[in-house]
Amino acid sequence: MAANQARTVRLTPYITLEGRAREAIQFYEEAIGAEVISMITYGEMPEMPNTFTEDMKRLVAHAKVKVGDAEIMLSDTPGGSPLGEGKRVTICITTNHVEHSRAIFEALRQDGEINVPFQEESFSPGFGDVTDQFGVTFQVYTETL
Repeated sequence: MAANQARTVRLTPYITLEGRAREAIQFYEEAIGAEVISMITYGEMPEMPNTFTEDMKRLVAHAKVKVGDAEIMLSDTPGGSPLGEGKRVTICITTNHVEHSRAIFEALRQDGEINVPFQEESFSPGFGDVTDQFGVTFQVYTETL
């Protein structure tokens, strides 16, 4: 990040479904005029091409849709596995700076529970998933610009 570049933070609803994300996207396209910005299946993910069955490979690993000026992110649980309580809709906090993301993650984990440790991933220089002390789950994501 350039020294003069401002840090940004965006909050985005993240909907997780049990094998019905593609169906939900089509529904939102018709119902509220959503437009698919990006979508990748589990089978298309570079770090795990042989990890899933053929049925699982067709599931949505991550999708981003635009609705007016807002965005919604969606995915299927791997293998269509059941979701825990409070996991269907989470909040994705997106920043443009790894250390800013890490600081947010560390603040949210106080008296909470780490679901995915904050670390570099193939899709982000810094990502983690944490449930805060109030039971709200946040995905903290660093985007590369």
